[in-house]
Amino acid sequence: MITLAQAQTILSAGFAHARAQSAKPLAMVVLDAGGHPVAMGREDGATFFRADIARAKAYGALGMGADTAVLAERAKGNPTFFGGVVTTVNGDLVFSPGGVLVRANGVVVGAVGVSGDTGEMDAECASAGIAAAGF
Repeated sequence: MITLAQAQTILSAGFAHARAQSAKPLAMVVLDAGGHPVAMGREDGATFFRADIARAKAYGALGMGADTAVLAERAKGNPTFFGGVVTTVNGDLVFSPGGVLVRANGVVVGAVGVSGDTGEMDAECASAGIAAAGF
């Protein structure tokens, strides 16, 4: 389970990491293991699609059981299957780094999605927030 306090820590630390790295303005979403939103934030200057993209990254990671960086690599080798997955879930999946699973004692308890900079920077900010929250 991810508490609201933990989700807020993830957001605060993720955004702080982004600012320290001079990342572009981001949106971040924290979902629980059932895909329900726990917290969301959008920095000043982040475009309004960013929150939707961040949610799709987190939701896709949960639904497929892997970080979106891993899924992006898998999709390169099997584009027909992964294109079918995107259609099946009504587009609620983005194959770009930035959707990171949150684990507690080896069990997936949620996911963080970040969008706004490169996929690699998005994933780095998600991971920084997750670590700051003690996961």
